[in-house]
Amino acid sequence: MLQLKGLRAVITGAGSGIGLATAETFVREGALVAALDPKPPTARPGIVPIVCDVTDDAGVEAAVAAAAREWDGIDVLVNNAGIGADGTVEDNEIDEWRRVFDVNVFGMVRMSKACLPHLRRSPHPAVVNTASIVSWTGLPRRACYGASKGAVYALTLAMAADCAGDRIRVNCVCPGTVDTPWVGRLLDAADDPAAARARLVARQPIGRLGTAEEIAVAIAYLASPAAGYVTGSALQIDGGTHGFQVPGGVAR
Repeated sequence: MLQLKGLRAVITGAGSGIGLATAETFVREGALVAALDPKPPTARPGIVPIVCDVTDDAGVEAAVAAAAREWDGIDVLVNNAGIGADGTVEDNEIDEWRRVFDVNVFGMVRMSKACLPHLRRSPHPAVVNTASIVSWTGLPRRACYGASKGAVYALTLAMAADCAGDRIRVNCVCPGTVDTPWVGRLLDAADDPAAARARLVARQPIGRLGTAEEIAVAIAYLASPAAGYVTGSALQIDGGTHGFQVPGGVAR
């Protein structure tokens, strides 16, 4: 259905969470994956782990070159690597802003610049960026993170316009609250983790958190030739959080 068989993909942030689920989904659908991460997953059929920090210019160039050599080209780039930040515009120090943007935005820029020459030679080139519901929805204490993901959304649209002439499709997914190790760590840091999780679930219109696998399937669709007429799009996967209200108030 997803038409990924034989496609060669580079996926960042593939060591855990959405990135790992995406790598596994791609392989199940017949793709060949270069899994980039500071702590990449173990090698397995269809997955080649490559150590890569997306804030390192030379490291990104070397990792992309290694992926292209391994699979004799690149068809798909999934820019998934990202980090979070909690706080208002007054809370986060400027160094924290620089750190978040270096990973969440400039990391995508580095990866895209390194992969585009390979993508231009592909018969089915695609880029999928991981944005967020906070790309366009204001949430409390997410100023730095929200600003970075808003930039990802804008970058996706600009890249789609710039790359259309080369037939390279560029889209993004905008997940809501997904039950990943990062969310788990945030909840574990609360005074009452169980109560914090219950409150988080209660704010979801659909009544539960999302799963990494659900986001991965959406990424796989946007990356596949099945989405050949889709570019410059942002796919919301948030359990209804952005789209409507729940009884008794706003979803978030």
